[in-house]
Amino acid sequence: MSGIGTGYDLSPTTYSPDGKVFQSEYAQKAVDSGSTVVGLKVKDGVVMGVEKLIVSKLLVEGSNRRIFNVDRHAGMAVGGLAPDGRVIVNRAMDEASNYKRFYGDNIPALMLAERVATFMHLFNLYWSFRPLGSSVLMGAYDKNGPQLYALDPLGTCLRYFGAAVGKGRQAARNEIEKLKLSEMTARQAVIEVAKILHRVHDEDGKPFDIEISWVCEESGREHQRVPQDLMAEATQAAKAAMAESDMED
Repeated sequence: MSGIGTGYDLSPTTYSPDGKVFQSEYAQKAVDSGSTVVGLKVKDGVVMGVEKLIVSKLLVEGSNRRIFNVDRHAGMAVGGLAPDGRVIVNRAMDEASNYKRFYGDNIPALMLAERVATFMHLFNLYWSFRPLGSSVLMGAYDKNGPQLYALDPLGTCLRYFGAAVGKGRQAARNEIEKLKLSEMTARQAVIEVAKILHRVHDEDGKPFDIEISWVCEESGREHQRVPQDLMAEATQAAKAAMAESDMED
């Protein structure tokens, strides 16, 4: 009974006999089966990228956004259920705005990440809610330099040099571990993120797009989408790397 969740998965406030909270685990599975999201913290900034399936030929380009500005110095990349992700992003915007209104300065990255993680954790505490089926990567550049955080549906908040969530997370993590992040610039990281997202894409025949943003010295320490020329260069490099890999196979 406890192994399959029967009777113990009706509320996030109920533990199974072996100490599991099944609704929280289901929320994590929603993230694990979603689009791949990758983040890299390099010597001069943070780069985040998202793989996005093109669900229809009629879809207007750019309307299925997965990366959002939270404040001038911070942004979030959303994995899992997009509507749940927007709830998280809106909360992050409110936290950043309220801090700036009260203190007159940008909210520190750690404080923003922990406040948003606490908000996400609340959805695991009350029977009238369900856990949010979304994880987010947050990149920011404050007085302590560039920082990358990963927040999961349970409300766990951890700081990383490189992180990945979604369907291709394990393959992406393997690729990230091969990189010398401390020696890499944000411009180089954009190309590596594009290569990773193309490499881990496993939906045979299904068209997809990638979205990449950065917050770094080159962007003036402001979170923004990478320039179109750099995006085109990164996409071309990723496709060339894939073609070379196919030839070797």
